[in-house]
Amino acid sequence: MNEPDPGETGDPLLQGSVESVDILLIEDDPQDAFLVEEFLADTALSANITWVATLAEARQHLTSFRGCVLLDLNLPDAGGMDLLREVLTSATSAAVVVLTGLDDEHEGVAAVAAGAQDYLVKGHVDGSLLARSLRYSVERQRADENARQLREAELYARENMRLERGLLPQLLLDRSPLTPRSFYRPGRKRALVGGDFFDAVDKDGTTHVIVGDVSGHGPDEAALGVCLRIAWRALVMGGVPEEQLLPALEEILISERAQDEMYATLCQISLDKDSEDPRIRLFGHPPPLVLTDRVVQVEAVPRPPLGLFPEAETRVERFPFPRGSTLMLYTDGLVDAYEGSGTERLGVAGLSRIVEGVLGSGVSIVDLPERLVDEAESHNGGPLQDDVAMLLVTHGE
Repeated sequence: MNEPDPGETGDPLLQGSVESVDILLIEDDPQDAFLVEEFLADTALSANITWVATLAEARQHLTSFRGCVLLDLNLPDAGGMDLLREVLTSATSAAVVVLTGLDDEHEGVAAVAAGAQDYLVKGHVDGSLLARSLRYSVERQRADENARQLREAELYARENMRLERGLLPQLLLDRSPLTPRSFYRPGRKRALVGGDFFDAVDKDGTTHVIVGDVSGHGPDEAALGVCLRIAWRALVMGGVPEEQLLPALEEILISERAQDEMYATLCQISLDKDSEDPRIRLFGHPPPLVLTDRVVQVEAVPRPPLGLFPEAETRVERFPFPRGSTLMLYTDGLVDAYEGSGTERLGVAGLSRIVEGVLGSGVSIVDLPERLVDEAESHNGGPLQDDVAMLLVTHGE
């Protein structure tokens, strides 16, 4: 190509600044293709042109092409609006500028209405006009793409907020001896709410607390987590006997899950008023910790997660939860953090050591969750990949 002459550009936006645009020229007339190349050679726009003469040849480039498609609407193997629609559908990351003959100008207007960035009439184009159209079309395409991504992000964020309201409720403990502190942080791969959930309800003198985690990550898992959390609250508030709560919840899980392999781990604690030995039901979930002057892991035999092997309730276990102590329930995002640069996970024992160290440094229960996540991320060597939910309840009476 010839060296550009700044005095011939005629476009102050292009003078003194050379821009580069990848162009896929779909044009069956060699003379018109030659003119396009010659026109752009005399401008400050650096054009990398790929020329194809048919739609069949263009299909090899369209899907992955980013830049500007310069499209003649009359090709040997396609034409008109059907041709344009295929190009627009295939080249979703590219701007499309239509080349049309003088007698097809009305079709050029229709092309812009259909999604093309611009149209140019053959015989009425010079280098400055062509370069300006290509450059502006690419910029408009980028702006449209950015606006589309922003709209999608806003819609996703609003949907996430709706899921969050379902997963992270207002705890109903006004008459309970337990004082709650809840915490949730999504895994940094998504920065969106996942399938972790928790709740706490006081009903007829018994406080029920639950924390759970739906297997997998994604909207189906988050939606199922919302469903289980709301269903559990409804069962408790509806007066369903304690021993029937989780069997009923398992039936709901099985009926509502999107795939048969989906399951949920969970831990449920039930504490009667004036009692210090709550009942625990553990289904494939990490055991809670009792925080006093030291950290004690609650000993309980885990059952299979809900949804794997449905079975009737068996013997219920108890553990000591003295007044003044705090019970910490959590999801596996904490214990799955790596311990240093190796392949070992923190596990419950590692988490217990971190909790003891943080509390030993004078951190209050109120500030404990944030500090625990910070410490876990420090051990992990970076942000945690899974969601973290924590529910701490302090026995105040």
